[in-house]
Amino acid sequence: MTGPLWVPDGERVRASNLDHLRRTVNERLGLDLADSVALHAWSVADPGAFWQEVWDWGGVLGERGEVALVPAPDGEHPVTGARWFPEARLSFAENLLDGRGADGSGPAVVFEREDGRSSTLTWAELRADVAAAAAALDAAGVGPGDRVAAWMPNVPETVVVMAATLSLGAVFSSTSPDFGVNGVLDRFAQIEPTVLVAADGYVYGGKHHDCLGRLAEVVEGLPSVRATVVVPFLDDDPQLPAGTTRYQDFVGAHHGAALPTERFGFDQAGFILYSSGTTGKPKCIVHRAGGLVLKHLTEHRLHCDVAPGDREFYFTTCGWMMWNWLVSGLAAGATIVLFDGNPFHPGPAALFDLAERQRLSLMGVSAKFIDSCRKTGLRPADTHDLSSLRTIASTGSPLGVEGFEWVYDAVAPDVHLASISGGTDLCGCFVAGDPTRPVWAGEIQGPGLGMDVDVFDESGRPSGVGVRGELVCRTPFPTVPLGFVGDDDGAKFTAAYFSRFPDVWAHGDFASWTEHGGMVIHGRSDATLNAGGVRIGTAELYRVVENFAAVAEAIAVGQVWDDDTRIVLFVRLADGHELDDDLVASLRARVRSDCSPRHVPARIVAVTDIPRTRSGKLVELAVTDVVNHRQVRNLEAIANPEALDLFADRPELAT
Repeated sequence: MTGPLWVPDGERVRASNLDHLRRTVNERLGLDLADSVALHAWSVADPGAFWQEVWDWGGVLGERGEVALVPAPDGEHPVTGARWFPEARLSFAENLLDGRGADGSGPAVVFEREDGRSSTLTWAELRADVAAAAAALDAAGVGPGDRVAAWMPNVPETVVVMAATLSLGAVFSSTSPDFGVNGVLDRFAQIEPTVLVAADGYVYGGKHHDCLGRLAEVVEGLPSVRATVVVPFLDDDPQLPAGTTRYQDFVGAHHGAALPTERFGFDQAGFILYSSGTTGKPKCIVHRAGGLVLKHLTEHRLHCDVAPGDREFYFTTCGWMMWNWLVSGLAAGATIVLFDGNPFHPGPAALFDLAERQRLSLMGVSAKFIDSCRKTGLRPADTHDLSSLRTIASTGSPLGVEGFEWVYDAVAPDVHLASISGGTDLCGCFVAGDPTRPVWAGEIQGPGLGMDVDVFDESGRPSGVGVRGELVCRTPFPTVPLGFVGDDDGAKFTAAYFSRFPDVWAHGDFASWTEHGGMVIHGRSDATLNAGGVRIGTAELYRVVENFAAVAEAIAVGQVWDDDTRIVLFVRLADGHELDDDLVASLRARVRSDCSPRHVPARIVAVTDIPRTRSGKLVELAVTDVVNHRQVRNLEAIANPEALDLFADRPELAT
């Protein structure tokens, strides 16, 4: 067995936030927690005490109260019925805007667009802009519990409107401007917003894309909206549709306003996020603001070792939970760096150019981005000064062994590669990085602090090391959602997370523990292939076949055949390659040797495109429906729905 790819030295461990918290807990409570593994074990054995320590150590602004966790009363669900910090009063916005000792003239939000347009908000300017926006929203009738919707690119104004909304006790929800009318209405019509904030357009891949032509139709489908505000992004002075207000005019009359000072209960609704919606209309997931303050604090400060003054970046749109996660970096005192556009424009080094230019401390990307860079032969270590970079985070899909190896060989040999996994459902991570432990290729380092994570077999028993099963969380955590919009009796919420194991959250990931205490995610369990009665994770197939130079990317689905299910593998080939008999034989042989005979596809078919969600995830369920002649629901959730036509009525699948 080869050794780890990275081992933090003792000095780096002692300097980390995570180790500082461990030593603080030992001293304050008289414990003897030897390392982060012991810290995690204590965090799930005594979760109330752990989250109190996080609040105090992290300097959360607000009144904590004496009680951290009230177990669910008899007769209520043990996970959803638990109450966190019932006496607490806090403001999400106040915690974002404090700056953690930062000079008011220092940068809080840095923005870059793919075409070079850029801007910076200092901490003082951010607070002033949020105060003005809050006053404008208040004047528009927004109050506690109201919803503000943003159809926006990843720009400073989106951050400002979000913080302003939460400062009033209202609820913020966003989606990206590349969503079409139906996609926007499928989301926002369910939540009935009071105010809609939209950009006039966005830039992607060197092209300008207008949104004003769709705005009237969106507004018509949102009868609850009392004010529509347009942010100029393509044109400094756009011709606005009737009934809309230019952003600068909306907030301009309120410059000089004071920031709201009201604090709210821990369970005050703060955000509505959306499931991908590939199997019907998206679920509208309501998150408590207090829970996200604490959960994101652990993930930024402890798992990713973010410190005040760091520069933190994650490539995301406003339609993915990682945008909410990134913006929470402000509460750690970090400068957040926003980027809007194509991460490969004008070339594959674009984000590494950004990392060098902005002196990033944390760079967050998707696993697909890492694999795509690897396949281009890019070697930023040879061309870029990345000496400021301490952490690279990866999420969105499982990161394979080759991706880990490429980062340490071609990007930075002494960076902490923090592969993380969680979801929109909790707006955070179940498993995450650990800056005090080694990094092993292909593995997420361990469970998140305070998260009682395990892997269960089909009968609900722990699977053990190396045995694949369902990723679960056995006990409550602060970001269990308040529920789904419109699900008044909670039936849909219960069915989504507790139908497999009634008292345990089943997340829908197919996973296994490793001998190092880490975890491997094998793909979504709802997309897990079941061929001949054996469950197979699609991520395992992708790791093998996408390592071929001829294969740019792949998607595997199950086709109903002869009263069973057979595996069909679709491949998008790299330029200059074709799917001949030799390549098919090589693919099958490698899958057989590196996975198992059960993994070998019955059919391998070439396609020119593969459908994805707007956050870049494969839509395996939609392709499965097409292959099995079933109706695909909610095409608006798919960024390139026309690609589904490539999978319909393929003659290769008729025999």
